[in-house]
Amino acid sequence: MSHTLLSFGHGYSAQALTRLLLPQGWTVIGTTRSADKATDLAQSGVTAMVFPGDDLSDAIASASHLLISAGPDAEGDPVLRHYRDQIAASQFEWVGYLSTTGVYGDHNGGWVDETAPLTPATRRGQWRQAAEAAWQAIPNLPLHIFRLAGIYGPGRGPFAKVRAGTARRIIKDGQVFSRTHVEDIAQIVAASIARPNPGGIYNVCDDDPAPPQDVIAYAAELLDLPLPPAENFEAAEMTPMARSFYAESKKVRNDRIKTELGVRLLYPTYRDGLAALLAQEEAGFQTR
Repeated sequence: MSHTLLSFGHGYSAQALTRLLLPQGWTVIGTTRSADKATDLAQSGVTAMVFPGDDLSDAIASASHLLISAGPDAEGDPVLRHYRDQIAASQFEWVGYLSTTGVYGDHNGGWVDETAPLTPATRRGQWRQAAEAAWQAIPNLPLHIFRLAGIYGPGRGPFAKVRAGTARRIIKDGQVFSRTHVEDIAQIVAASIARPNPGGIYNVCDDDPAPPQDVIAYAAELLDLPLPPAENFEAAEMTPMARSFYAESKKVRNDRIKTELGVRLLYPTYRDGLAALLAQEEAGFQTR
């Protein structure tokens, strides 16, 4: 039986999922925000469309599975703004919404699981909470919500800044983050597609929440470069966006992806993930 995934906001995580699905014979329709990006996307085997812009009614009607990565804004979820009624009337086998662990807000470094109250401290987290609720309000939609921790992977790691000498170890007492490798996001979403549980909510993160300065320090160690300088959070010059990430401190539990979906993480700690990234980079450098 053929499957078609319609992916709104076909970015970094959705593209990783596509690399698992296309070899299995899936058709993937992915949206991006510009015609130039759509051209790049089409080269990866995806049927690329522009959203907002193109009429996606036929794509919605033909899709068996729906993935939402497009982020909300102050006016709400952009996909629901344009296509809520048609989505509500469709018969999808599976719908996935990529959210963020930011919906949990600040827990002073404590642990949270999927049952924790949603008390987002940032505007982006509040938008995500509202978007989750809007998707959950659609009757009989086979919705699965994935709350993603900080994402890293190929092209998104600390090595470039450490090599350039621009990396900083920002120190804030008690600060701890959870994170996840993009390949683990892909395998977790794929596992949910294979084992649907409508209404399911899953934290997507590794087993090792850690202070951000430890990750930078380990990257420097792997590269055999000097330890980047430590800066006190209060005194450090940072963009408002960067500073907002420090408004929340928590450790995120990931038991449900293991017990319900049978997932075994490819990169259970940031050390595993960074070491693998560096090995991949070096292999790439050697083949040029």
